[in-house]
Amino acid sequence: MKDSLFVYSEEFLNYQFNQHHPFNQLRVKLTLDLLKKMGKIEDSMIIPARRATPEELALIHDQKYIEAVQKAGKGELGEEEAGNYGIGTEDTPIFAGMHDASAALVGGTLEAVDAVMTGKAKHALNLGGGLHHGFRGKASGFCVYNDSSVAIKYMQEKYQARVMYVDTDAHHGDGVQWSFYDDPSVCTLSLHETGRYLFPGTGNITERGHGAGYGYSFNIPLDAFTEDESWLDAYRNSFREVIKFFKPDVIFSQNGADAHYLDPLTHLSSTMEIYKEIPKLAHELAHEYCNGRWIAVGGGGYDIWRVVPRAWAMIWLQMQNEIPSGPLPQEWLDAWQDQSPVPLPAGWEDPRPLYKPIPRKPEIEEKNAHTVAKALQIIRQNQMTKKNANG
Repeated sequence: MKDSLFVYSEEFLNYQFNQHHPFNQLRVKLTLDLLKKMGKIEDSMIIPARRATPEELALIHDQKYIEAVQKAGKGELGEEEAGNYGIGTEDTPIFAGMHDASAALVGGTLEAVDAVMTGKAKHALNLGGGLHHGFRGKASGFCVYNDSSVAIKYMQEKYQARVMYVDTDAHHGDGVQWSFYDDPSVCTLSLHETGRYLFPGTGNITERGHGAGYGYSFNIPLDAFTEDESWLDAYRNSFREVIKFFKPDVIFSQNGADAHYLDPLTHLSSTMEIYKEIPKLAHELAHEYCNGRWIAVGGGGYDIWRVVPRAWAMIWLQMQNEIPSGPLPQEWLDAWQDQSPVPLPAGWEDPRPLYKPIPRKPEIEEKNAHTVAKALQIIRQNQMTKKNANG
């Protein structure tokens, strides 16, 4: 068994809405190239992605929606029908071959699932995945198919797994949450910027699940301009408590890198410090609760030059029990600087200070601490309810 496997396909780069769209999968190639130029990944550690089949996509997505995406990618879908399915919008424009490109992202995540659940590797990483906004019959927020939801359903049916889904994207993981909102064998935990000012506007602490799934959905909406210390306190405290409560067979983590201060689409104020700690804790808890089983995917992240390659490389390096520091490889900087519209970072750490002091820092920290406390109270209520039910 290998410790870790990295899923990659050049087809990931075909998932491109247009040249000016903020979602750009070049970031996956940038990350892999950074790891290669560090000498931290070998060809034997990389496995190819495949395209998910229509039957696999139908584990979550409606058949008519899949057919609409196929038609859209061939230029055969009318404008009105496309609008009904959430495609052809400003966020999720139609592009040639969109079904095949989207299916490759899903298939990459399924390859990661099989690698871990069959014992081929303890951990697997598909940075092409993490498209967590897609719904059963509708595209949303740059996401055509929801690879995370498909992969979790796939794990349930093929491996009978209890799955803990942890989402640290700045945008709430709404598509995954709603897919399993009434399912007690999937526990979702999302830490995100409050939806008061940010898409998709959901992820309130009161969203706790429905029916048999009530008490298995956890949300930590963080205030705008949240900084490292407060963000990490919320992450550590909530993750540890939720996994202790749920006791999953496998951790599935979505690793959006858009909570960083430099991200152009969000309003949080974290630095690279949180991206060292996010995979470190996931790795630790995977070994503590899941015999090491940990599947990680990408997600948001729209500063593809200064933030995403460093943040995502840290996931792979943590899977190898390494935490990088110091300068980035000069060979990587030389290879990409001419293409970058901004100066590339010289090292793994951000410069200090990265930004001016946040005026409301104590108020923001107090509000976030109160949010986490309320979430932990829900967990304790769940434990009490289960205890009473068991007599």
